[in-house]
Amino acid sequence: MVRPVPRSPDVKQDPLTFVLLAATAFAIYLCYQMAVPFLSATVWALTLAILFSPLQGWLERKWKKTGLAALASVLLIAFVVLMAMSFLGQRLILEAAKGAGVIQVKVQSGEWRQALEALPGWNKLVDQIDQRVDLPGLISSLATWLSGMAGSIVQASFVQTLGLVLTFYLLFFFLRDRRGALQGLNALSPLTRDEMTRLTARIGDTVHATVYGTLAVSSLQGLLGGLMFWWLGFSAALLWGVVMAVLALIPMLGAFVVWVPAALGLLLMGSWGKALILALWGMLVVGTVDNLLRPFLVGGRLKLHTVLAFMSVVGGLIMFGSPGLILGPVILAITVVLLEICRERFSAESPAANAPLAQAERAASLLGRSDAGMK
Repeated sequence: MVRPVPRSPDVKQDPLTFVLLAATAFAIYLCYQMAVPFLSATVWALTLAILFSPLQGWLERKWKKTGLAALASVLLIAFVVLMAMSFLGQRLILEAAKGAGVIQVKVQSGEWRQALEALPGWNKLVDQIDQRVDLPGLISSLATWLSGMAGSIVQASFVQTLGLVLTFYLLFFFLRDRRGALQGLNALSPLTRDEMTRLTARIGDTVHATVYGTLAVSSLQGLLGGLMFWWLGFSAALLWGVVMAVLALIPMLGAFVVWVPAALGLLLMGSWGKALILALWGMLVVGTVDNLLRPFLVGGRLKLHTVLAFMSVVGGLIMFGSPGLILGPVILAITVVLLEICRERFSAESPAANAPLAQAERAASLLGRSDAGMK
């Protein structure tokens, strides 16, 4: 007796299939809600895992033990990160409070008035500032706010410590089990193995380009600017270096927003030599670091137009907070790859499908167009 071959249920006719799809979608939504509190730690742990995977691979080849190599990598990364955060955090608090105190003394003693009144034609401007702005009160409020912010940072240190511990905890498993995790994603994904390899490679390239081409270059610009501020005798040089690094992340702005007014201030104070040194250093060194190092560090990895890359970073920061700095460009890169895969599949199935997908093809071409990187 020949048994009939079972047929797969028709999605359009079997109501149980819709129930299964709805239950799956609801389960994914619940998983997302449970993962939201751990989003920051997860994103930074994945970022560190991608960046330090070469170190993990080298240790694995040397020691032949994946777990031991992952533990050594995590300890090394944790030491570097904690030392940097501890040093920067303490110094920034001290310099911010010290800088506010110095400014408060200069304003209350009237030294700023004497410096500006010595310049021809500035007397009226000084009088208008005195009439419209309560500078002593404003500076006093700023000093009080900085003191309160320092206390808040100390109070929040426990929460930050828990976040760091969770990040390094996740990092250990991301490094140790990365191959098994990729195999599991390949098994669950509707994409082919080649398409998944292409997708993961694009994600890795985007993370490298974002960290090295944006964070590293901006940090170097802030470091160079802060060193010059320190050499010229500015108070709170580290604080201003951090401000320059943050501004260097933003297109259309940059470190010049800090060093140009500083050079003008030196010029108004009569320090012509220091003003010239700062201006030349800002233009020839700080300003050219981006153009020299970004192409070398990024190369062709960031396959996104400059405007779209900028929008992904800012939009990611607005949506997800600090993890959005990485998550925004990664989401955009994933979208680009999926659009390209859809275009290729429809084009291979039927030439007539090219017309309905023309707009998607143009969008994928625009999104994936190589550019020099985020300026």
